[in-house]
Amino acid sequence: MLLLDLRKHQKLANKRHPSFEQNRFGKFFLYFGVIFWIAYLIFASILLSFLFEDIFPNMEPYHIMNQGLIYIMIIDFLSRFALQRTPAQEMKPYLLLPIKKNKLLNAYLLQSGLKGYNLFWLILFVPFAFLTLFRFYGIEGIIFYCIGIWLLMILNNYWYLLCRLLINEKIYFIALPIIIYGLLGAIEFTCNHPISTFTMNLGEGFIEGNILPFAGTIIAILLMALIVRKVQTHYIYNELSKIKDTKAKHISEYKFLDRYGEIGEYFRLELKLIFRNKRGKISFRTGCLAIIMFSAILSFDTDMYSGVSGQSFVLAYCYAILGLMLTQIMSFEGNYLDGLMSRKESIYNLLRAKYYFYSFVALLPFLLLLPAVIMGKITLLSSIAYMFLSVGPVYCMLFQLAVFNKKTVNLNESITGKNSGGSFYQTLLTMAAFFLPMLINAILSPLFGVEVTQWIFIGLGITLILASPYWIKNVYNRFMKRRYENMEGFRSSR
Repeated sequence: MLLLDLRKHQKLANKRHPSFEQNRFGKFFLYFGVIFWIAYLIFASILLSFLFEDIFPNMEPYHIMNQGLIYIMIIDFLSRFALQRTPAQEMKPYLLLPIKKNKLLNAYLLQSGLKGYNLFWLILFVPFAFLTLFRFYGIEGIIFYCIGIWLLMILNNYWYLLCRLLINEKIYFIALPIIIYGLLGAIEFTCNHPISTFTMNLGEGFIEGNILPFAGTIIAILLMALIVRKVQTHYIYNELSKIKDTKAKHISEYKFLDRYGEIGEYFRLELKLIFRNKRGKISFRTGCLAIIMFSAILSFDTDMYSGVSGQSFVLAYCYAILGLMLTQIMSFEGNYLDGLMSRKESIYNLLRAKYYFYSFVALLPFLLLLPAVIMGKITLLSSIAYMFLSVGPVYCMLFQLAVFNKKTVNLNESITGKNSGGSFYQTLLTMAAFFLPMLINAILSPLFGVEVTQWIFIGLGITLILASPYWIKNVYNRFMKRRYENMEGFRSSR
């Protein structure tokens, strides 16, 4: 009964949200993405069934697929960080109601296990099973196999919840999945592939309807759910009974910015916004980790991203990832916009300070990519070219969102929390920020050569950097024309 009530509340919350009617493009884009991935996975399953048969004639295709189950589970685990919320994020509205916390948590954990996302990978496995299993095991074998895959995804779901809870509490817990998967990789590639052999036998047991693999998986699910429940209960009661920390802490006031007047004040505000609030810190750290990962891949991998298009993708991604925090421009300020509007031209100076701040932030990926430059994987000129392209044209595009954003984003919620969905303009400009540099490179490189194209990038960047006072003023004037509409949106979504 509680499970049904919670589901009803979630549907009502979505329908009553201020952006429910406004964000039609976002919903269309979501449905289009789902249909695309369904078609893509069905095509991949058909292709893999024939490909495995040709490449491994001495083994059945489903044996090869079962050997790769661990890789699919890793992909599923990583995808959940972008798509799935934890029970803690959904329980908070109920914590002060006369409902037993344990009962509420049990309901949310059960709901998490029964969510449709855990069935998503069956889109890949069901067509594959029909093509490779039906002639040996019939429909019964296919049903058993699909149930087994579903149970593995439920286990993966609770493993994700455990890692996400710990990472949300302390960022250094990100080492837990890295260590676990690193150990599995070390065992797999140094000890004659025991992990892939185990998953192959596990999949075979599912197909044959053997009770032992099913029982073992269900026991693992229950144990993982109990661990998640224990950890979640601990953090919930810690939060409820938390005592204010009265210890004196050293807080940097960035006094060196005092000499720059009002611009310095807003620059200081931007620093505090990023480094003192949960959402800003998570976005910044995630971006830095992604840049470090790509820099390491470029530096030490001889094949991956070795081509011009691959390097273009990595450079565009690394320089855009931190700047994409600008897709929420003015949404953070929506928490205190009334105060900002009380001072003349304060929004104009705020926008200028933001631009200066993110221009300095662009130096960070430049520094993190230096190992790849030193190793000779990318040229110094290409790194500088993409830095100028990001600070110039890409930032100019993203700053246009200051005119259209009108949803307040909570500073201390996670990236997947309330108001995390993007509007039409956010979706469009985010895609442009990622793909426009690669598109321009793909068009100009065959015409003028790679080096000339990079100098064109630098020229475009310098032009728009020098013109920044004019287009920032234009953004400010357009924002002021819409200020009452935007302020109403910020207030209603707080």
